[in-house]
Amino acid sequence: MDFQRKIKLIECPRDAMQGWAHFIPTAKKIEYINALLKVGFDTIDFGSFVSPKAIPQMADTKDVLKGLTLNNTNTKLLAIIANTRGAEEAVVYDEISYLGFPFSVSETFQQRNTNASIADSFSNVELIHHLCVKNRKEMVVYISMGFGNPYGDVYNEEIVFEWVNKLVALGIKTISLADTVGVATAEQVNKMTSYLIQQLPEIEIGVHLHSTPLNWKDKMDAALEAGCTRFDGALKGIGGCPMAGDELVGNMNTELMLPYLIQKGLLNNINDAELKKAMQLATEIFI
Repeated sequence: MDFQRKIKLIECPRDAMQGWAHFIPTAKKIEYINALLKVGFDTIDFGSFVSPKAIPQMADTKDVLKGLTLNNTNTKLLAIIANTRGAEEAVVYDEISYLGFPFSVSETFQQRNTNASIADSFSNVELIHHLCVKNRKEMVVYISMGFGNPYGDVYNEEIVFEWVNKLVALGIKTISLADTVGVATAEQVNKMTSYLIQQLPEIEIGVHLHSTPLNWKDKMDAALEAGCTRFDGALKGIGGCPMAGDELVGNMNTELMLPYLIQKGLLNNINDAELKKAMQLATEIFI
């Protein structure tokens, strides 16, 4: 396994917060994300420009953004959008570097998550990508239900690869395979990630893996062995899409990932003192 590469770790408080049962006060979100900005993550997935009716927890994303302190950090911000309206709102903010779009290969989940078909969502990706280019943003496309789905929708790896190739043909440079409900096996993670990295060497291929405390390491090792350098996680392993409508399997736990990656020499820019502060805030928020 080649450990002479730099890992990008994307911390996802938005994913942890979005399905939380009670509303997390805006001031507490600001405090938490400001703490995360000091830790040394590559990117913070901090909020989303989506319908407040659909995701009420993220209704204050614009207010949260106003409260963030970005003048002493190299960490970038990513916002999730689900349609062109959300993208138009997000691209006006210089503070945001990335727009993330959840593109599902499950028709059922795409309808649930973005209220659009897969075909319409593909058209939206094209429009949003043009908006990103025009406004000097980068677009990250998440392949939701990328390892299978619980709805009985037709799924196979070839479907995933076909859509990834279509997205790359639009000009998308970053693709993240999302194990939305935690169904992936380590073997599947390794096979699919390895194939895409080999076939698309100019494209950044990442993973957004949901896992349990028992299988996170197997999945992470599988992606690392495939050559993956982009990983999403969330402190305390909380999160999952509330639109999935199933018992959620949480995000891969950053508290487990960090020491593992540091031990292997893949991360060396993490501020331990600031991490402890962020972890304490996470404990206070997610109770």
